[in-house]
Amino acid sequence: MNVAILAHEKFPDRAKTALGVLRYADHDAVAVLDWDNAGQRVNDFVPDVQDAPIHEGMADLEADEVDTLLIGIAPIGGGFVESWREDVRTALEYGCDVVSGLHYFLSEDEEFVRLADEHDCELRDVRKPPEDLTVAQGIAGEVDAEIILTVGTDCSVGKMTTTMELARDAREAGHDVGVIPTGQTGIMIEGWGNPIDRVVSDFTAGAVEEMILEKAAEHDYLFVEGQGSIVHPAYSAVTCGILHGAMADKLVLCHVAGREEIHGYESFDIPELSTYVDLYEGLSAPVADGEVVAGALNTTTLEDDAAAQEAVEAYTDELGVPATDVIRFGTDDVLEALF
Repeated sequence: MNVAILAHEKFPDRAKTALGVLRYADHDAVAVLDWDNAGQRVNDFVPDVQDAPIHEGMADLEADEVDTLLIGIAPIGGGFVESWREDVRTALEYGCDVVSGLHYFLSEDEEFVRLADEHDCELRDVRKPPEDLTVAQGIAGEVDAEIILTVGTDCSVGKMTTTMELARDAREAGHDVGVIPTGQTGIMIEGWGNPIDRVVSDFTAGAVEEMILEKAAEHDYLFVEGQGSIVHPAYSAVTCGILHGAMADKLVLCHVAGREEIHGYESFDIPELSTYVDLYEGLSAPVADGEVVAGALNTTTLEDDAAAQEAVEAYTDELGVPATDVIRFGTDDVLEALF
């Protein structure tokens, strides 16, 4: 599938969905749309993902170049930015499907629905949950597969990236691994999943449990994509729902080097790492024996490899378990702790 990825004004630093798709999805990226960086290429900014030219908008592409437009960014709250409308409109007029991970559903936008009907294309809102979800039965811990969950100190610390890197490298090492996608990026990459942050709160744990029960018989290990943070002033409910629904055996704690405040909620400080370990393990304990056995440190804030290695070593010492930056230094030490 040939895709264009919309990432206006956010690429690359605030375009985690775009980067996730470029790094992990089985798509051919023909363009990234970003009017701030038009004329450059993806690899000018991020060298270790699929390369593509950066264009100002869909109008720079020919209709036969692209099959699908992906919305590769999401503002806080997941709203639709009206300045994107022309690109979505052009994509639909070209006959392209449009895939969105926003809380704003394109399939409920009158103009987009009309254009999709006229040009025989599809609007796919991956954050629209199934209608048949229900409460958890409390049985995810009974499956034969071992369940590994990424948890975080904050939003946007690398939980999805860590999940995908560990799963990919574990497969390459010969382990039978499946991924449980819980957010829009994971769903776009894997092609299935439940968008946990859009599920009715009573059904959050059940939505995770349902996916685990579906995939447990197919794999020996399941890597669950974590969301949010247990201390986040807005998103902690999603985190707790995933923690209890997954009934994970092992937890991997993800953090960004140098981050001291909650992103977007800077009046709230990041607690000590030991606080997170106690909270995650303590909340897990009544339903599962989930234990923080490894860490993942996102060192993109550090340009120098030596400084990044020093930060990883300090993170390892503070957690008391193996840790790494999964992009910069690989996953061997963490995989050894997991298998």
